[in-house]
Amino acid sequence: MNNRIDVLTDDDRWSAEIADAGVWSEKIFDEALSYLQKHGLDAGFGFERPICVNLSLSNDDEVRKLNREFRGKDKPTNVLSFANVDDEMFWQELETADEIELGDIIVALETLKREAAEKNIPLRHHFAHLLVHGILHLFGYDHQTDEDAEEMEHIEVMILQQMGIDDPYEEQCNV
Repeated sequence: MNNRIDVLTDDDRWSAEIADAGVWSEKIFDEALSYLQKHGLDAGFGFERPICVNLSLSNDDEVRKLNREFRGKDKPTNVLSFANVDDEMFWQELETADEIELGDIIVALETLKREAAEKNIPLRHHFAHLLVHGILHLFGYDHQTDEDAEEMEHIEVMILQQMGIDDPYEEQCNV
């Protein structure tokens, strides 16, 4: 299967922070899909066709604009996801599509760096967590209720664990 994550770098500073961000994103994407497939968490459309996701490695300014426009929040956030599964046309087009286009994920570099420093965790690990979080949103997962949040967090932790990354929800020791 030719699943793919199309990575667009909107901010040149990414290469200085995570030099292999494109390759790392592909690994994270593959690990997330592998876990979801293995555990039957397919959002109702299966894995018979290739899955495609668009990832934008961006910055706080761009994410703030998108957050303001689409969520009514005039501030940057770490990751935004725009899931096609939320669009009723997605399900109609899914019947005849050659690939499943799940949607778009945008990560803000400055917020990513600040949060990783505050949590005293490697930048690559925090990026992996945010990308997994975004991927799950594209599959229709959310954290609107405590029960939904617990389910989503559990899946995030399990995917990260299979990559050798610690549970991002455990209290971190700031040194």
